[in-house]
Amino acid sequence: MVIVSIVKQVPAPEARLRLHDGMPDFEGVTFVLDGMDEYGVEQALRVREHGADAELVALGYGPEGGDHVVRTALAMGLDRGVYLEHEAWDDPLAVAMALGDVVREAGAKLVFVGGKQSDWDSAAVGPALAEVLGWAHVTWATAFTLRGESFEAVHDVDEGSERVQGELPVVVTTQQGLNDPRYPTLPSIMKARRKPLDVRQADASEGAVRVRTYLPLELDRRRIVLQGDVRTAAQELVRRLRDEAKVL
Repeated sequence: MVIVSIVKQVPAPEARLRLHDGMPDFEGVTFVLDGMDEYGVEQALRVREHGADAELVALGYGPEGGDHVVRTALAMGLDRGVYLEHEAWDDPLAVAMALGDVVREAGAKLVFVGGKQSDWDSAAVGPALAEVLGWAHVTWATAFTLRGESFEAVHDVDEGSERVQGELPVVVTTQQGLNDPRYPTLPSIMKARRKPLDVRQADASEGAVRVRTYLPLELDRRRIVLQGDVRTAAQELVRRLRDEAKVL
């Protein structure tokens, strides 16, 4: 069986970002493996440690030079890596379509991906990937157990938590509380340099959705303070809403 862990580079938590022409300026910023994705890497390792006969693949995406986060996942213990290189990953559906091609190619049946990406605060990649693959999807998992081709998971819902059972294949989005990710040791970091890493140029435009941005309408505030007692002020407010604002 093949298990894929999706990984992405994000600015380090202590990084100080600047804006240039209204957009983040990443010049001189240190990038690290997204903390949400670390839980997925760790869970893949634990699934194998609990008896699954599995090859563990780190699948990363991002701009040129971002493949170092795949090496981090390999240093944690994954077997091989694939990195999809493109300068503009701004559409979750396009990302999911590109990742889905590699997941199918690998013959995977289980994918772990961070519950959300901490740079853009997006939680769309996991659900979009499940939709592209046509797989089941478990969101915000806090526990996961695999027995053969069957899985059991606990995940967050609005009312608290819910236990679900199902059959592979499945996409699982991960979060804090699922596990405690291990730190790569120096020997494992050195060993990771010899593990295979396939860097590919990706087409992130296929399936992309272009959204026109509209700025909200800005009106000058009137800054009117209604005078008088509560009854008088209420009557004046109703009159203004009816006669001037035309909302009554």
